[in-house]
Amino acid sequence: MGPPRHLSLVPESEAERIEWPAPFAEGLPILTGLRGRATVVLASGDPFWFGAGSVIARNFDAGEWAALPGQSTFSLAAARLGWPLESTLTFGLHAAPLTRLRPHLSSGLRAILLLRDGKAVAELATYLTETGFADSALHVMQALGGPRENIQTVSLTEALLGTFDHPVCVGLEVTGPGRAFPKASGKPDDIFETDGQITKRPIRALTLSALAPQRGEHLWDIGGGTGSISIEWLMCDPTLTATTIEPREDRAERIRRNADTLGQDRLNVVHGTAPGDLGGLTRPDVVFIGGGLSTALLEWLTAELPAGTRLVANAVTLESEALLAEWQAKLGGDLLRIELAQASALGPRRGWKSAYPVVQWSVTL
Repeated sequence: MGPPRHLSLVPESEAERIEWPAPFAEGLPILTGLRGRATVVLASGDPFWFGAGSVIARNFDAGEWAALPGQSTFSLAAARLGWPLESTLTFGLHAAPLTRLRPHLSSGLRAILLLRDGKAVAELATYLTETGFADSALHVMQALGGPRENIQTVSLTEALLGTFDHPVCVGLEVTGPGRAFPKASGKPDDIFETDGQITKRPIRALTLSALAPQRGEHLWDIGGGTGSISIEWLMCDPTLTATTIEPREDRAERIRRNADTLGQDRLNVVHGTAPGDLGGLTRPDVVFIGGGLSTALLEWLTAELPAGTRLVANAVTLESEALLAEWQAKLGGDLLRIELAQASALGPRRGWKSAYPVVQWSVTL
């Protein structure tokens, strides 16, 4: 069982041949229906590096399958290009949007990308042009390791005009004046679409530090606003997940756009209220309250979430500050007052313009 291009490389025999359909998920019921029969699934390269192996393994018991890995596309591509894999980023974009590249794009980047099909090469060229990296070079590699192997190095203009065959991967060398995102927490405010309801960069950096993301953790971002906190949380590590809860539908849609644009499309955006719509959500390891702070919310969180859950809440109003002070007296934790001022014009000279102070409570339940 396998795609037609794999089956075509196998010598004729009496074995039954079954084409794996597209989309990929439609082949799993066919495969599970073959339980009890000796079955070989053909896939390219290393099945557990952006391959079919992990998906198949989840659907069968450990004793029902064995994997025989070959050279991955990444290994073959690196060998053709002479690129060290330990310093080259690798992406499986055959079933993911090109925006996954956005947090990583900067002049000098080298990356190997698995793409959906030949048409995706032109889509990649368009995306790089739109993001300001029009001087980048693409090493387009087709059918690596097979009798149809073909490698071309093209400019983005040539990529838009060219025709490429599946299967295809691209060695990407990024060049151009496009904007690179900083790696530290506290990304620039202007990368987010916002209506003004956003945790500003310095406060966001301090908040991410207090949230202290660790591998594999799940965040609830209550009162998502622009989504900047949960989006930056996801940028910290690919194993992190997040759900943002936002009561206004227009802001929920804006959060989705920001997440998609900034390559964090895995963010789960819930248009709802807290605590009313929290019950059915995947339980968090960490909770951030950026909006909607209330006694009812804190009572629900402390009653429903297990010990060890970390909670961070930011308050601006006097009423919210008083509430955090009250709960800090009950449960402990750290209470921090953040006061910032920025230089601005004051007549012919300059002076300090203070922002509203923020009170931040951090506690482990």
